[in-house]
Order: sequence, then C-alpha cells, then structure tokens
Amino acid sequence: MSQAVKAGQLLSLHNNGKLLILPNVWNPIGARMLQAKGYPAVATASAAIAESLGYSDGEQLKLDTMLDMVARIVRSVDIPVTADFEAGYSDNIAGLQENISRLLDTGAVGINFEDSFDDSTRLRPISEQVERIKAVREAADRKGIHLVINARADSFFAEGFASEEERIEDVVTRLNAYAQAGADCVYPVGRGDKETLQILRKRISAPINVLATAKTASLKEMQELGINRVSFGPYLFRSLLAKLSEMQDEILNMGGYGIVMNGILSGSDMKKYLLEGRE
Repeated sequence: MSQAVKAGQLLSLHNNGKLLILPNVWNPIGARMLQAKGYPAVATASAAIAESLGYSDGEQLKLDTMLDMVARIVRSVDIPVTADFEAGYSDNIAGLQENISRLLDTGAVGINFEDSFDDSTRLRPISEQVERIKAVREAADRKGIHLVINARADSFFAEGFASEEERIEDVVTRLNAYAQAGADCVYPVGRGDKETLQILRKRISAPINVLATAKTASLKEMQELGINRVSFGPYLFRSLLAKLSEMQDEILNMGGYGIVMNGILSGSDMKKYLLEGRE
C-alpha cells in the first residue's frame, strides 16, 4: 500500500461514523500488537517515546531520534501511522516545512501538531498557528501526500483566562480556525467530560479527537456524542511502567517470582508480534 493510499485511509477513518480508537504506542512491538489485534491505524505518543528513552517530553529528544523511532514503527506495520510531532521542532516556517518533509520521509501519514510553547501554559497567537498549519499542509502537498493534521489546542492547560467560559471560547475559536486553515481533525486536549464534549461537538464541525483520562466520557458515550477519535497519550506506557516499578520493588525486597511470571507471554505468544529475519 502506497503512502498516499495510507494517508487517504487514515483520513477516511475520521469520517466513517465510528469512533477511531488509538492506544498510543512508543515502539514497533506495540504497533505490531495493535495491527495483529485488528486496529486500523497506529498513533505514537511523543511523551511515551521520550520517557521510554529516559527524557522529558517537550521536544527534548533530538529530532533525528524521534524520526528514527517513527520510521521504525512505520516499517513494522502495514497500516497507517500518525505521529505525535509536538510543535514541529522549529519556530520558523522554513524549518517547520523541512521537518515535515523529513517526517513524511519516514512513511508517516498523520501528525499531532500543538499550539503551545514548551510548558503548555503559553499559547501561540491564533494567527501564527494558522500560518503554521497552512505551512504544514503546503509542505505535505509538495510531497503529494495528504498528511492528516490533528491540530491540538492547549487552552485547557494555558494560563491567563478569567473564567471557564472564556477558556472554552478560546478552544472553540482556535479549533474552528485551525480546521479552516487545513486541519483534518482538531484536538481540545485536557478536557473530556461529557458536558464539555457536548458543547464542543455542537460548536465545532470538524472531526474531534479526545484524550482519554480517568475523567473522560466513556468510549460508548463518545461514540454517541459524535466524537471521531480518542487517543491515550502516554498513559499506556506509564501504566506499564507502574507495573515494572512494582516488580522491581518486589524483587528488591526478596519477594516471590509470581509478580513477574503470572500472566507472562510465552516465546510462542510473542512470535506473532515479531518480524522475521534480521533488521
């Protein structure tokens, strides 16, 4: 399947009336497991990739390192891959477009693209982010790929709002502007309760992506509300890391082997998730 076909396939998954569920991964084995279980697409999580390599999120990894991991994930599966590309690893348009070109060279067909600075408390002006989204679309068009842009608004994390009503207004204004600029999906990260999603769904016509948290509406509720996509950010990785921490503590305290061995996948279980041959 060509990259252009995969891009079209990913785009169609946002408009088929079904909730696109993306349990974000950070390595090839996670992607292979999703494909084997029947998921139609793979999404990476920048925080999970960075943290799995011992670094903080927020473009602290070298761009080359991030691109290498995305390329490895793309090569590991036959289904479309969308990459969390944070703010594009550049503050200027020329650098952003070069980085988008390099991302497309990995075979990825979608991106998350955020509108805040490093700590997520300061937002770019809407007009500036609109120009950046247009630049991303232009760079992808030059490659002949309809890159699926998931434009993220960080208003729910940002400082400077006098009320929740003002904050929601900013989210709505931003996301409608981003969709008009060329985003295929919009991402009001940080709020996923049913009441807020009802407001956003009513006022935003573009497909909406929601981040799943403990306070987020259920998958069935999101399907009923007409939400198009749900992702899990770094939470699968951190949940597994919590389990690893428990195992390490048990071993350190001269405990038993059960915490490690109970429910473990066998070598034969693993084979269906592994590529054959050498790298």
